[in-house]
Amino acid sequence: MSGMRRAPRLSHGPAAIVSSPWIVVGAGVLVMVVLLFMALGAYRGRSPAPDGAPVPPVVPLPTGVGGSSAPGPASSSPPPVRPGLSGRASGLPPSTPPGSRSPSVGASAGATGGTPMVPRSPSGAPQGQPAMSGRYRVVQSFDGGFIGEVAMVNRSAVSRGWTVRLEFSGGRLVTTWVEGVPQGTLRQSGDGFTYVSGVDVRPGGAVSLRFHLERTSSTPRVCTVDGVRCSGF
Repeated sequence: MSGMRRAPRLSHGPAAIVSSPWIVVGAGVLVMVVLLFMALGAYRGRSPAPDGAPVPPVVPLPTGVGGSSAPGPASSSPPPVRPGLSGRASGLPPSTPPGSRSPSVGASAGATGGTPMVPRSPSGAPQGQPAMSGRYRVVQSFDGGFIGEVAMVNRSAVSRGWTVRLEFSGGRLVTTWVEGVPQGTLRQSGDGFTYVSGVDVRPGGAVSLRFHLERTSSTPRVCTVDGVRCSGF
């Protein structure tokens, strides 16, 4: 009959799968289920080691140099500290009876080979040295005269003044002065002069007296500081 239409026939093969998406979804679900069962079977196959199975030995780690596992010598602990006997405790040693005096500084220095203390004089200077020492020198020479100097050092432990006495063979004293400090008092007598300081010199301090002389030798007959002979001539 020409008026009737034929129903489309279902295609087979890839075209049928593409046209039916539920087939693809079902296949994926089936694959996932199979994989899940396989994973469960593999997990159940891992059973723990049966009782009595040998346990692998534990290898100890090296504890010494060069891989030696021998233990080192145990460190000895310090002795317990007894109260009242610290290393810095002061007082008399155990061998010294109470009430006895400790040895003098000079005796201990001699026993240990150290340098003994030098006793000082009442003025504070070491014994055998003057409290105020002086040194004579010629600062400048010229035709007909020269400029001399007496340099002094206070070696005592207290501030002190000084007195210089100078004598020459003739000549004429032009002037005297002290470097850097207030001037003192000049007294001329005979062939020389005496100069008394105006201010004291502090312990360890120094001061210089200078003078201008004409028509005489530059070497004095007398040069003293506080009655002690000067050095340098």
